[in-house]
Amino acid sequence: MKQLLFLILTFLLYSANAQDVAILKYNGGGDWYANPTAIPNLVEFANTNIKTNISKNPQTVTIDSEDIFNFPIVFMTGHGNVLFSDDDANNLRNYLISGGFLHISDNYGFDKFIRRELKKVFPKLDFLEIPNNHPIYNQTFKFENGIPKIHEHDKKPAQGFGLFFEGRLVVFYDYETDLSDGWEDEIIHNNPKSVREKALKMGANIIEYAFKN
Repeated sequence: MKQLLFLILTFLLYSANAQDVAILKYNGGGDWYANPTAIPNLVEFANTNIKTNISKNPQTVTIDSEDIFNFPIVFMTGHGNVLFSDDDANNLRNYLISGGFLHISDNYGFDKFIRRELKKVFPKLDFLEIPNNHPIYNQTFKFENGIPKIHEHDKKPAQGFGLFFEGRLVVFYDYETDLSDGWEDEIIHNNPKSVREKALKMGANIIEYAFKN
């Protein structure tokens, strides 16, 4: 209990003034480092368009580290396996229930691993599809139809899922859309400007929501 209280106080101390974001490094062999230009591009867009003041060089934080409590939001992506130890799951849970926020972008082939490992973090919670009228779709930028479709994988509709702890959205998971690909440098995926803009606007909404809630 003392450790949890210490972590909560640490989180509140840092988050009171901090607007930095981080990339989550996890175990299991998956490429947690995928899409290296995504978060820097998103940060630049957010700083310009929603007046955040985020460092242009996002840090990397391991899932078991107390450093995770320094960040109001952490980003997670990849293609392959994800494996949380008991300590990983406990640390991530403490981070999320004390005010942190996790965004997960399915970079294809991620779904079964994410769903399995998040059950270690919140055994009693299930991913729920987030309705179109939820605030995360209605920040500075409005998405009346919910999460935008960025990349085609299996001809499935884009979906935004969430884990809610005591009524608060603590994890946002984009599925069958791959927002983080849309944040990458234009030359990497050759996305049209309109598609990249939708992805960046949705990403800015996620940051704005995480900073406010």
